[in-house]
Amino acid sequence: MTSALRGDASSLFATPKTVAEHRGDGSIVLRSQDALRDSARCIGDWLEQWARQAPDRIFLAERDGADTPWATMTYAGALRRVRAAASWILAQGFSAERPIVILSDNSVDHALLALAAQHVGVPSAAISPAYSLMSKDFDKLKSMIALLEPGAIYVSGTKPFAAALAAIKPLHTAQIISGNAGDADALAFRVVTTTPESADVAKAFAAVTPDTIAKFLFTSGSTGAPKAVINTQRMLTSSQQAKAQTWTFLERGGGDLVILDWLPWSHTFGANHNFNLVLRNGGSLYIDGGKPVPGLFSMSLANLKSVMPTVYFNVPRGFDMLIAALRGDEELRRRFFGEVKFAFYAGAALPQNLWEALAQLSVETVGRALPMVSAWGSTETSPLATDCHFLAERSGNIGVPIPGTELKLVKSGDKLEVRVRGPNVTPGYWKAPELTKQAFDEEGFYLIGDAVKFADPERPERGLFFDGRVAEDFKLNSGTWVSVGTLRLAGIAALAPLAQDIVVSGDGGSEVRFLLFPNIAACRAHAGLPETADVSDVLAHDKVRSAIAQGLAKLRQQSANSSGHATRALLLAEPASVDGGEITDKGYINQRAVLTRRADAVARLNDDASADWIGCELTG
Repeated sequence: MTSALRGDASSLFATPKTVAEHRGDGSIVLRSQDALRDSARCIGDWLEQWARQAPDRIFLAERDGADTPWATMTYAGALRRVRAAASWILAQGFSAERPIVILSDNSVDHALLALAAQHVGVPSAAISPAYSLMSKDFDKLKSMIALLEPGAIYVSGTKPFAAALAAIKPLHTAQIISGNAGDADALAFRVVTTTPESADVAKAFAAVTPDTIAKFLFTSGSTGAPKAVINTQRMLTSSQQAKAQTWTFLERGGGDLVILDWLPWSHTFGANHNFNLVLRNGGSLYIDGGKPVPGLFSMSLANLKSVMPTVYFNVPRGFDMLIAALRGDEELRRRFFGEVKFAFYAGAALPQNLWEALAQLSVETVGRALPMVSAWGSTETSPLATDCHFLAERSGNIGVPIPGTELKLVKSGDKLEVRVRGPNVTPGYWKAPELTKQAFDEEGFYLIGDAVKFADPERPERGLFFDGRVAEDFKLNSGTWVSVGTLRLAGIAALAPLAQDIVVSGDGGSEVRFLLFPNIAACRAHAGLPETADVSDVLAHDKVRSAIAQGLAKLRQQSANSSGHATRALLLAEPASVDGGEITDKGYINQRAVLTRRADAVARLNDDASADWIGCELTG
């Protein structure tokens, strides 16, 4: 695709300027030639700034349904309520040792409470609602509450959270706050935000420093209790300063930054990247009550028809569903490709077939491809460590180091392990000194555990590609390494649209095999079954199994090497489990956790006599 059809990056982004330092020990350090300019003291400075400069501009908006009007909150209105809530927080004596915990999903109330706490130096901690609403044993929620010892716990309403609140009640002495004023068993949030402002608020705000803890965000590996990642004010403000230096259109925005977003604030992408992007640049955030899952995506589409964003953010599953919707709605298609500046994907690498489908739709609609960009990082890097602020030739380019951040690439087998150092990196994990010590190398680089490869080793400014998790790759008994991240993406593309995600198995064996999380809606459609059809009937249908077999054969044709394809696959009826740690903080499927938790499925996959798995016809 020609550069003209792919759009013009110069009006949106800075030109990448990356230098590579090749060290004597074989490691490579990458950094930007652009120095990181001074960032704000704290995120509260942004709220104060926009309340002065654009008091009547919409900061936040939400609505209960597709047919209801948006309820909006201006910058000036938000600051008034933040200062009032901050007065209540100070009167309770809260601190880092007694932070504010928020169990509910994104909302205006959620935002105001978190901002109020951070305004006066008290950390907030948003915990994924899944731990409260989807959990059966609440074990992970209990461990989080026990670790934090919160001073207050916010829920949107006590009734939906009744079981979770009962489970954690013995573990804390926190005040329960409810967004539902009718809940008699909790303090109404409106009481908190109508507290008379005290003089102590200004004093406490002035005392906040870049080293003040702003929030705790939880992350977990394949085993053990979730870890509370310390997020300082410096991490959050330096990350957004670097973003402004790479996305240069932000500095020329004049308040036209509009984002419609569902990504949860319990996750660093939704909170630190997207929410703070709006706040830092005086934009407007419309909270999307939908999600890219069956039954909720219709709400996202209705919201998209109501509010067209400047920049469109989503995860791969969301883009998959969006593409299907755009194909069937000409008016939405014209508005989307005509008004959105560019799209940003994160949460997992975007399969190339989705990249190409979106580009083709855009060319057919407006004569050019919608620019697609990405970035990379983790909860510990708040989250921005690299940014693809240029038009990559294909999906998966995570970009180059942002200003102020260094990457160290270290040989690990036949891969390059990447490590991160900069003002955006966490000082450590809350109340876990040993885990903190283990997370950094001798030079202070954070051991993120990912691998990368150069788009062009001779031209580091052309970016890096994510090359999987170092610990996920394994060897077949032939001694051949299997690159799990690369094979996962190739498998999803070959099995599109029936495979939502893939877990790669075969460590120590002679062949690679797949555990498949199916796209149930796509499988039903492929089989010609009604929406009411039972999942077990869908997955057992001959058309579905035949299509999976054909997809495996297609993958084998693309790579006959034993490490480049799978010989058999097993469809999993049960979705990935939050309680089981099968979904990471980045939104990835946790390969190791799935293989451990679903040992019986792996056994069936490896049982030559089982009729459950679907084989690839091997010839020649």
